[in-house]
Amino acid sequence: MNTTRTLCFVIAALSSYGALAYRLRQAGRSRRDTAYRALVVTLSLQCLTFTMGAVAMGGDSFLGVGNLAILVMHVSAVAFCVSAQIILLRWAAATEEAVRRVRHWLITGTALGGLLIALFFVADGPARPATDFNTGSGQPPVLAYLLVFVVSQAVPCVTIFRQCGPYARMTDKASLRQALRLLSVAAVVLFLYCTCRTVNILTAAAGIDIGVWQLASNVFSTAGIVLLSLGLTISSWEASAAKLRDWLRSYRSYRALYPLWRDLYEASPDIVLEPPGAAAVPVSDLNYRLHRRVVEIRDGWRDLRPYIDRSAAGAGETDPGAGHEHRQALAEAAQIRQALRAKRTGTVPDHSRDAGGFEDRDPDNFTAEVAWLTQVASVYRKIS
Repeated sequence: MNTTRTLCFVIAALSSYGALAYRLRQAGRSRRDTAYRALVVTLSLQCLTFTMGAVAMGGDSFLGVGNLAILVMHVSAVAFCVSAQIILLRWAAATEEAVRRVRHWLITGTALGGLLIALFFVADGPARPATDFNTGSGQPPVLAYLLVFVVSQAVPCVTIFRQCGPYARMTDKASLRQALRLLSVAAVVLFLYCTCRTVNILTAAAGIDIGVWQLASNVFSTAGIVLLSLGLTISSWEASAAKLRDWLRSYRSYRALYPLWRDLYEASPDIVLEPPGAAAVPVSDLNYRLHRRVVEIRDGWRDLRPYIDRSAAGAGETDPGAGHEHRQALAEAAQIRQALRAKRTGTVPDHSRDAGGFEDRDPDNFTAEVAWLTQVASVYRKIS
């Protein structure tokens, strides 16, 4: 179980360092922003908390003092929760009420940190086995120390969850609303950590061994911190993530259109705007490549108009249970396949159509055009 606990601490620490590094990239333009500085402090405390957790799992002593890593982890966790509360207050408003509440949280956090340090030494923390602080102990001073720590974590989870909903409704920024929703989910997951941690402490105090279920608290803690890291940084990476998501969607469409484009190109080589393999366009310029492929497919389809037998318009509709969009795509794909065969043999049908384009499509809506052609190309690949 120690291996699993260590892995959970390492994952939480890595997510924290990743979030901190991402935010530090903005230091040049945001260093004078108090909300930004509070966020950097919060992420730094988050990094310290889980780094100390990993250190504590690696040995009983830190800087020559027994269980010091555990004490530093717990005190920095308290400071981290207080700092997260301050961030929420600064995101909500810069009113006198917010300033008063920030002062209240600072005083509360300082008192809790001092109380934990006092209880740690009252419990003779440096001389105790690390398991007393990891899994719990029946000794009253240790039990008091651990319960104070869990309460110091659970209360901020409740207040963060209660604040995120109203704050999300107050803001007009979509990215901030997303961040607050993520923080709300993170608060719920971290509260589950507090619940599981309490169960671990009380069962250990009662001499009850719950076995592998002790790890539930570590799993919830790691999941909550990962969500929290995402929530605290989403405003800076959401736009980049959206661009990456659009690029991947375009790339999938570009690849999916290839079988249809290839057959149309072989039937009508003049449709290409540039010779295949000319490498005139960099791979990164996917938007241009996708536009070019759509235009070339359109031109190739127009070249097939004299060979399309409109009297067989329903030839592809072999699945009555399929949706209208799929049946229409199947019919178009079947007509293209038939027209390609007719062009190769030089057979012109009696009822060909030599005008018009894909039916019922708006060529000015490029996104819809790509989606439709991708569907036609997918069906075409299956029936060819």
